[in-house]
Amino acid sequence: MKIVMFGAGGVGGYFGGRLAQAGCDVSFVARGAHLEAIRRDGLRLVSPKGDAHVAPVRASADPAELGVADVVFLTVKMYDVDSAAATLGPLLGPDTMVVTLQNGVEATDMVARHVGRARTAGGVAYVAAVIEAPGVIRHTALDALIVGELDGALSPRLVALRDVASLAGFSFTASAQIQVDQWSKFARLSVFSGLTAATRSPLGVLRAEPALMALLKRAVHESLAVGRARGVELPASVMEEALGMVRSMPPGAKSSMLEDLERARPLELPWLSGAVVRLGAESGVPTPTHALIETLLRPFVNGGPPPMA
Repeated sequence: MKIVMFGAGGVGGYFGGRLAQAGCDVSFVARGAHLEAIRRDGLRLVSPKGDAHVAPVRASADPAELGVADVVFLTVKMYDVDSAAATLGPLLGPDTMVVTLQNGVEATDMVARHVGRARTAGGVAYVAAVIEAPGVIRHTALDALIVGELDGALSPRLVALRDVASLAGFSFTASAQIQVDQWSKFARLSVFSGLTAATRSPLGVLRAEPALMALLKRAVHESLAVGRARGVELPASVMEEALGMVRSMPPGAKSSMLEDLERARPLELPWLSGAVVRLGAESGVPTPTHALIETLLRPFVNGGPPPMA
């Protein structure tokens, strides 16, 4: 099975590195200094689950140089999904699976407009990992992938991907209800990302402050209410699962949005708390906590300090 990770940041770099470490045929679409370091020195993972160095690594800024793939994991940020999906053509064969691994719940529809619904699969990534330096991915917590066909089928290509991923040492689930899985993560991540970024603090700070934990619970409730109003059958257990995740992660864990804020990079805010507010308004569901988060972070959405009046 030929796999292309379209994006070699925290998500694509970590899972692609683990798959390559297990002997899978993995190529990367990357850019800039990160691409040059990967080409020159290979890809390094620094992780509590064991460090790894994968070399040589096939990587390019041009998908056409990599050829047709069996599976493409699209791991770019939400603000790059449309432009990236428009360049996937050289990677696509008649049965290529394009797996969306974005934060939020809107990427599958965006990608399907470019490659067709038959090629599109939904994905969920649970991982805390960032580019620490060019060619180096630092992983701190979680390492699980969930992938599912949009029609819920356990297709031959999904089974084949599951079998390959079982060699890589991370958790992989072939899902029959990927929309529920995506919204379950969205309910957690929209809150984790929003509150850690709004407070400029890792998770341990939120856990230590009862008022922030109360705010967190209200925000999760809003996200779940929006999903249910839109017809997603989210189980009651998602709230406790979200709190369990908050309790179990290391105190220093930061969301990728906080990492981006600290590095003056653009934020995925419009597709996280912003999406909760937008979709809530469409569905008649009040979302005051997410509205507060969006308001506090909106000046930084394009990266860098906001302009002063």
